[in-house]
Amino acid sequence: MFLYTAKARFDKDYSEKDMNWDKYISWSGLTHLTELISLDGCSQSSNLVEPIYENDDDWNYIYKTDHYLTNLFTSLDFVFKRIKIREKFNLLTVVIEPEYDCKDICVEGFEFVGYELLETDFSYSALTNCGGFNKSFLPADLNDKGLIEDFAQAYKIKKSLLQNYPEVSHANTNLIAVWRHTTIGQ
Repeated sequence: MFLYTAKARFDKDYSEKDMNWDKYISWSGLTHLTELISLDGCSQSSNLVEPIYENDDDWNYIYKTDHYLTNLFTSLDFVFKRIKIREKFNLLTVVIEPEYDCKDICVEGFEFVGYELLETDFSYSALTNCGGFNKSFLPADLNDKGLIEDFAQAYKIKKSLLQNYPEVSHANTNLIAVWRHTTIGQ
């Protein structure tokens, strides 16, 4: 199932909140990034879709698991209905826990950008917002957007995080394939 969201664009031009691009790069050590594309709910690339929780109809579009609400939505039309428009943003479509490599799946208007490892409660990215897990992956394992390009490597890192850091909640992740719209928001 494809899900959708919109996130603020986080790159060298970002200038909101207390964290700017240079501070983030210094903190993260991810010096090769040109932009951060992340589903992290706590990062600088903030969520731009705001459902109205008091509206019963909005609950039809919020993707939720048995235990967690997410910042993902079941309808692209709903995302457009609730988005806080910005000059530049990332319109994303995702698949949670894909069973096969997604890089060659064509999603009209979108390009595949990589795989995210997002904590199972859908809050933190183990790849870009936990300070690193050097026993499981290194900065060089991430592409210039902070994602993993290779499907097999992404699942290997996911498994390694649980083995090497069993006591760390951020190491228990969902593997998520991510595509970004090629024109909208760009």
